[in-house]
Amino acid sequence: MREEILTELNRRKEDDYRAFSQKLLPGVENILGVRLPALRALAKRAAKADAAGYLAQMQAWCADAGNAVSFEEKMIYGMVIGYAKMTDNEYKERLDAFIPLIDNWSVCDSCCITYKWMGKNREFWWERLSEWAFSGTEYGARFALVCMLDYFVDEAYLERLFHTAGSIRQEGYYAKMAAAWLLSVCFMQFPEETYGFLKERQLDGFIWKKAVQKSCESYRVSAAWKRKLRELRGGQV
Repeated sequence: MREEILTELNRRKEDDYRAFSQKLLPGVENILGVRLPALRALAKRAAKADAAGYLAQMQAWCADAGNAVSFEEKMIYGMVIGYAKMTDNEYKERLDAFIPLIDNWSVCDSCCITYKWMGKNREFWWERLSEWAFSGTEYGARFALVCMLDYFVDEAYLERLFHTAGSIRQEGYYAKMAAAWLLSVCFMQFPEETYGFLKERQLDGFIWKKAVQKSCESYRVSAAWKRKLRELRGGQV
């Protein structure tokens, strides 16, 4: 299955798109230049044909190949986990093997959005995401935070989201930006509660500044709330 997909990836790769992707993903190596809709289609095909076999093959291949695994193969690997039909424990085992392979925001975020089954057993996944959030790795933390903003931004989890974002002490840029993104999504849906949390300033300074900035930039935040945020940012509150 892997060889079949690799052949298809090589057939679909575009030099111009590869150059474009490299600008968005500095430092990421082995980019073929295949567009995201094609990757999703290939992932769905693999998941439908033989998800367990493909995932086992990719897990073994990635353990041996390391950096030789292309950006696109990692993307498909992560997406197949999302599209496959498994138990929660099986999903967890597959993610335990996949998450350490994530080395850029694109693979992380594009795969997270496919894990819609997290919304069906949220307490199970909240516990696991909380472990990944404080795993000590930049992309383990980002993975957890992006899944939280995708599937857990509601009243029932709001205080836990604030606690998680306020407890992140990960130095990695992409983990911190995910925490700020999470808070900005909270602000869009729960502006009063999130404003109260931001006003306390009980979180990393960089995350605080970026959360305020991203909230101010959002078209889903009212002009009145943006004024309050700008005042808060200027130290006038």
